[in-house]
Amino acid sequence: MEQTKNKIFTNTLFVAVAALFCCALWGSATPFIKIGYELILPVKNTASTILFAGIRFTLAGMLTVLIYSVARRKFLFPKKENISKVVTVSCFQTVIQYIFFYIGLANTTGVKGTVASGSNAFFAMLIASLVFRQEKLTFKKVFACIIGFAGIVLVNLNGLDFNMNLTGDGFVILSTIAYSISSVLIKRYSQYEDPVVISGYQFIIGGIVMIVMGLLMGGRVQFLEMNAVLVLLYLAFLSAAAYSIWGILLKYNPVSRVTIFSFMTPVFGVLLSTLMLTEASNVPPINLVITLILVSTGIFILNYKKE
Repeated sequence: MEQTKNKIFTNTLFVAVAALFCCALWGSATPFIKIGYELILPVKNTASTILFAGIRFTLAGMLTVLIYSVARRKFLFPKKENISKVVTVSCFQTVIQYIFFYIGLANTTGVKGTVASGSNAFFAMLIASLVFRQEKLTFKKVFACIIGFAGIVLVNLNGLDFNMNLTGDGFVILSTIAYSISSVLIKRYSQYEDPVVISGYQFIIGGIVMIVMGLLMGGRVQFLEMNAVLVLLYLAFLSAAAYSIWGILLKYNPVSRVTIFSFMTPVFGVLLSTLMLTEASNVPPINLVITLILVSTGIFILNYKKE
């Protein structure tokens, strides 16, 4: 059975389709979060956004555990010896990542935030190779990441400047590093615990922490329309589905092979935001085309193997 899973989950086509599906879900979060801000937050401040995110992630974790438990026909809970591992993942993937991200994004532009967060494949590859020694750092991996990152910079070229500030761009980069560490930890811990179980419970733990923080900081949310509830449910679903699938891919594949696809997330974000939001896109179509070519080239270079 395990050999069959290995063949399926390491198949290049499966990895590509599953990873791109995750990136499309994460990309769709951008317009839905903006819509959610209008419907759910009576006051747009850091406390309210953290509270909103906490509710979203707690619900995402509950959905993950419920659906997976029904599918497996038994209630799933992490093994006692793995609870500390789930808490560790939660600290990096949900709490640290999103608190730094929301505070950082409030103090920098969306363009610079996108570019900074788009560097997570770099950090994940370096951490997996140099810190945890899970794989070798090769020229091909570095070159593929440089090509992919060039695409992220290009799609956000309008409005991009290179003035850095600690609580803005610095916090977004710290958030990206936290996410990269969580990817490597999931790769390691999934050898001892089901990655979907890790994903579900780390969301619940992290989400509750963020709810408490948001409330203590004075955050407020409201659900006056059914659309607000639907937006929250969709955001919870996309987190549950994307992170669960991503965790499975990380379990069976090298970190760099999976995370290289994350360069597509901002591309999907730009495309879906342009289609769904009334705000005008300042990304020229030619930039999008070249970005897709660059990102696709980076993904191909990293995943290409001689027969």
